[in-house]
Amino acid sequence: MHLKTRFAGFAAALLISATALAGPTVGQPAPAFSAVDSNGRTVSLADFKGRPVVLEWTNDGCPFVKKHYGSGNIQALQKAFTAKNVAWLSVISSAPGQQGHVDGAAANKLSADRGAAPTAVLLDPSGAVGKLYDAKTTPHLFVVDAKGVLAYAGGIDSVPSADADDVAKATPYLKLAVDAVLAGKPVANPSTKPYGCSVKYG
Repeated sequence: MHLKTRFAGFAAALLISATALAGPTVGQPAPAFSAVDSNGRTVSLADFKGRPVVLEWTNDGCPFVKKHYGSGNIQALQKAFTAKNVAWLSVISSAPGQQGHVDGAAANKLSADRGAAPTAVLLDPSGAVGKLYDAKTTPHLFVVDAKGVLAYAGGIDSVPSADADDVAKATPYLKLAVDAVLAGKPVANPSTKPYGCSVKYG
């Protein structure tokens, strides 16, 4: 009997671990987290309670990221949505020694040089936040609604290329998702396939 009980407990633990590894689920509460931003402040998802939040995984050395920053696409989205009280958190999960890893000063310089306008740039060198969200690519986008529920997870748009000319041709999944959340409507495509460079976890 004890063996059965012990096995049942072990099986339950495995199930919990597998669920945790699967990443967040659209329609469920977004996983809570805290991380240090590029200015040395601790930022938590809970800080933005009552506001929609965009999480953008980024790596300045990735050609797919360069596509969207080089074309001005991400900066335009950041400015348009932060003006509507959306919090935009850019997350850098590159490990030390890996492509895209920066310290706070370098992250701030990148934002200034690119004309980027996120609410904050979160430094995640341990990869803890990235793994919590099962972030796979740069870019990989998530939208959390004002109630803290994950409303969208996936690609920034529908054309998985590194060519800036494709931005105008693509279905803008992220923009449509945030627009829907702001309008209080369901997101038409709540889960899409992200594309880009792999997140450079250690």
